[in-house]
Amino acid sequence: MAEENTPLRILDYGISDKETFLIGRIISQWGAIEHEIFMQCLLTYDDKEKIALPKAMNNLSFTDILDLWKERVANKEKLKERQEILLQQYENIKSLKDYRNALIHGMWNWNIDEPEVIKTIRIRKKEIITVKFKTEDLEDFFKQVARILFHVKYPGGIGELMEERMARGMYISRTGYEMLFGEKKPDE
Repeated sequence: MAEENTPLRILDYGISDKETFLIGRIISQWGAIEHEIFMQCLLTYDDKEKIALPKAMNNLSFTDILDLWKERVANKEKLKERQEILLQQYENIKSLKDYRNALIHGMWNWNIDEPEVIKTIRIRKKEIITVKFKTEDLEDFFKQVARILFHVKYPGGIGELMEERMARGMYISRTGYEMLFGEKKPDE
């Protein structure tokens, strides 16, 4: 029988819809942080120089790119207040990396004795790492990641965001577009 004719069977893997939603938001925000940091690093290289980008820019290790970002972007920021904000985001990202890795790379599980707790288990160099999460932990983590993304992109704060939007002119988010025009995408 063809696979497309087989009814879809979705197993309950023990994570609530709210937890799944929060995990998705965390992953998308963290991905946006990685993208923003990569692009900011990339813009520090002058393509006229025709230099080979360093190995860190191969995008295989976010830690390497993050260190390069600290060196080429955060440390070189001329305005002290902005530099302090960028360096604080560097420290924040480093401090949250293990928690992020638990979410992304862990094997999920829960126990009937603690139904409000989900946990991930992963192995790193023969070490078993277990991290427990409650819904409130995921909400808090999402907020921390969202704040980091905002400050990495706009270390000058909300005023910098508004200046960018005003310079760009008309702006509509993807969510706003879908609210106005439904699920139809711009290229359809």
